Amino acid sequence: MPQTLEEMIAEETPEVQAKIEARFRDLLDEANSLAEIRKLAACSQEEVARKLQVKQPSISRLEKQTDMYLSTLRQYIEAAGGTLRLVVELPDHRALALTGLGELRTPKKGAKGKAIAN
Repeated sequence: MPQTLEEMIAEETPEVQAKIEARFRDLLDEANSLAEIRKLAACSQEEVARKLQVKQPSISRLEKQTDMYLSTLRQYIEAAGGTLRLVVELPDHRALALTGLGELRTPKKGAKGKAIAN
């Protein structure tokens, strides 16, 4: 009879079991999609759509995108109850938090009160 994964891990040394557990926890800390993040936040597409004042199909399309503005990503994450942090990792440097990107700016008003680009 074939062994289960749990049985195979149980046969390993405590050191190997600890490495397997650590890698498992690392994988749990990674999200492969916006849908996974939304589910971890216990939100439905409808809830996120309501907070972003769009229709649910827009959220479905957004979750399938592979490229988007940082401001769109930030809005989505905040609608799901999270906070977006951008971290830059360079060789021989500690991790750096990158701030200011993806934040929405309030449009400046021109002479006639019309919004102008920042």
